[in-house]
Amino acid sequence: MDRRAVAAIVLMMAIAMLPAVFFRKPPQRQPLRDTVQVTATAPAPAAGVPPSVTAAPAAAIPDSAAAAVPIKTVRVTSPLYRYGISTRGARLVEATLTTYRSMFPGDSSQAVELLHPSSDLLGLRLVAGKDTVSLADWDFVPSSDSVAASAETPLTMTATRGGVTVALHYRFQPETYVVSVDGQVDGLGPNGGTLVIGMGPGLRNTEVDSVEHMRNLGVVTMSDQTRRTDFSSLKPTVATELSGPFDWVAIKSKYFVIAVFAVDTTSSGVTGRLSGVRAVATDQRKRPAEADVRTSLPIPASGAFHFTLFAGPMDYPRLRAMGHEFYDVNPYGWPGFRTIIRPVSLAARWLLVKLHDLGIAYGLGLIIFGIGIRLALWPLNQKAMRASMQMQAIQPLLKDLQDRHKDDPQRLQQEMFKLYKEYKVNPFGGCWPMLLPMPILFALFFVFQNTIELRGASFLWLPDLSRADPLFIIPVVMGLSMYVVSKVGQIGMAPNPQMKMMLYLMPVMMTVMFLKFAAGLNLYYAVQNLASVPQQWLLAKERLKANPPKPALVAKTPAKK
Repeated sequence: MDRRAVAAIVLMMAIAMLPAVFFRKPPQRQPLRDTVQVTATAPAPAAGVPPSVTAAPAAAIPDSAAAAVPIKTVRVTSPLYRYGISTRGARLVEATLTTYRSMFPGDSSQAVELLHPSSDLLGLRLVAGKDTVSLADWDFVPSSDSVAASAETPLTMTATRGGVTVALHYRFQPETYVVSVDGQVDGLGPNGGTLVIGMGPGLRNTEVDSVEHMRNLGVVTMSDQTRRTDFSSLKPTVATELSGPFDWVAIKSKYFVIAVFAVDTTSSGVTGRLSGVRAVATDQRKRPAEADVRTSLPIPASGAFHFTLFAGPMDYPRLRAMGHEFYDVNPYGWPGFRTIIRPVSLAARWLLVKLHDLGIAYGLGLIIFGIGIRLALWPLNQKAMRASMQMQAIQPLLKDLQDRHKDDPQRLQQEMFKLYKEYKVNPFGGCWPMLLPMPILFALFFVFQNTIELRGASFLWLPDLSRADPLFIIPVVMGLSMYVVSKVGQIGMAPNPQMKMMLYLMPVMMTVMFLKFAAGLNLYYAVQNLASVPQQWLLAKERLKANPPKPALVAKTPAKK
C-alpha cells in the first residue's frame, strides 16, 4: 500500500474520532444511587405511586457504615404530647398523648401511645424515574437533641448520600396535634420525583375491647368526598389501590387518628395533593388488623415539598379546625342518613360536653338531657296520645263499617273518611310525634360509639358510659321501664290479645338487643321511659273518664217486622 493510501486512512480515522473527543456529551447524572430493584412479582402500583415503590421494603437493612453511627431519638414535648423522631430515617417512633390514658389490659393508667410497635409512620422513600431509594437507613443530623414544641422554633434534620441531600424542617404547635413538615431534596434530577410516605401498619390498641378496636381500624381518604376502607376488608399480599388525588389520607382507630395532609391547613391555599394510596394486609387473619399503607406526594423540579401530620384524638372541634372536611374521618350516622343524624349527634355531644364543663358528670348530664327532651316533647306526645285515644274510641265504629262494606273497598274508604271527619280524628296523628325521639336515640348511639369525651367516663357502678354495663343492670332497668310505660299506657283500653303479647315481648326483645350497647345509651333510654310515665298516667285517667262513641250513632237500625 503506498503512502497516499495510508495517509487517507489515517485522515478518515481522525475525522471520525476527533469530534467524539472534543464534542462528547457529559455523562448522564444518576439522581439516586441506592436504587431498590423491582422484582418481577411485585404487585401493581397504586395510581400516582411509581412502580418501584411497591417493591421497596418497609425498612432497609443498614450497612456496616450506617450501623456504626449511633441512633438517637429527638424528643419533642408539649402539654399535650411527646413525639420522638429517630435520626435513623427521620421516622416518627413515638407519639404519646399525655392527656389520655390507655385502657388496654397491661397498659392501663399509662399515657396513650398511638404508634404500633412496628410503625412505619413517616418512613420516607424517594422515587425518580424507575429508581427508588428508601431513607430508612439514612442517618440524619438534627439541629437539636430535644425540642420544646413551638411554631417559631423548627427542628431541622439533614442527610446526604450519593449526591442526594434531604433536609426536613418540622414545626410543632404546642396547643394542637399538628406537625408541619417542609422538605427540600437536592440532587433528585431535573424532572423532580415522588416522595412516598409510610403510614402503616395501624394504630396501637388502647381500648379494653380488642374486637371493637380492630373493627374500627381503617384507611380514610378525602377527594371530593370521604371514603373508608376497613383493614378487615383487605387481603394479605393483595394490594388495594386507591386512586387520588387526595387532600388527606388517614389511619384511624375508634378514638384516635393519624393523618397526612398535602394541603395547607392554616389557609385555603392548596400546596399539593397526595397522588394515591396503596394498602396491603400484613397479617394472615381472616379479618386483618394490620396493613402496610403508603401514600405519595409529587416533588417538583425545585425539590421543595410540604405536608402536614395530625396525630391525636378524634376530638370533633380539633378535627373541624383542620378544615377540608377532616371531621368526616369520624362520621356520625350511616351513609344516606348522616344529613339527619349528624346535626342531632353534634347538638347532643355539644350539650353533654357543656354540662360537663359546668361540673356535671356525664351520667348526670345524660339524665338531665333525657328528662329535658321528654319535657320538650310533652305537647307533641300529648297530642299524639290523645289522637291515639280518639282512634281507640272509634274502633267499634270502624269495625262495623268494615263488616258492612267488606265487599266494596271504595265505599269503605269513603265511609271511613266521613267517620274521621265527623269525630275530628286524624288517623296519622298518633304516629309522627312518637317518631320524633327516634333520631335522638340513633344520634346518641353514634355519640357514645365515637365521641372521645365520653371515653372512660364513669357513673355510679358503670366504669365507662361508652361501653356496655359489665353487670347488665342498666339494660334490665331499661327493659323494665319499657314494661311500665306499656302497662300504664294500656289502662282503660279494651282487652286486646295482641297488645297483651307485645306488653311482654317488646321489653324482652329490647333488653336482649341493648345488652351490648353503650351503658350511656341504655341510661338515656331508661330515663326517657320513666320520665314519660306521669304523662301516660294522666292520659290513662282521661281515657277512663271518656265515653267512647257507640256504633248505633251511625249504623242503620234494622226495620221492625
